[in-house]
Amino acid sequence: MPQSIGAITLLVADYDDAIAYYRDKLGFALIEDTALGHGKRWVLVAPSLTSEARLLLAQAANPNQATQIGHQAGGRVFLFLHTNDFAADYARMKANGINFLEEPRYESYGAVAVFADLYGNKWDLLEKC
Repeated sequence: MPQSIGAITLLVADYDDAIAYYRDKLGFALIEDTALGHGKRWVLVAPSLTSEARLLLAQAANPNQATQIGHQAGGRVFLFLHTNDFAADYARMKANGINFLEEPRYESYGAVAVFADLYGNKWDLLEKC
């Protein structure tokens, strides 16, 4: 049976703040927001409704989890957002207040710029050659 990664858990401080950031600033689709009881929710976002890989926004449930928000990759780039129109997406994201940590670079593998999300997790915006 073929396998694929369906979702990656991303620790967040607040469900609604995270949804607003990913939906309104990055332009992601809210795939699902289901209450699970006791303040927990199943919240999935993705770059589009047809994206196979999704982010599960998981509100930190205890102090240990809270200390990991924004540090899930130990300071390295954590997630890679692929695009087929780097210039347009970079401009749109800058206009939406996305915090780019560098100017765009043009590497042998494509155009790339690192940005930090709401919590400081590093992402690559990447258009592959």
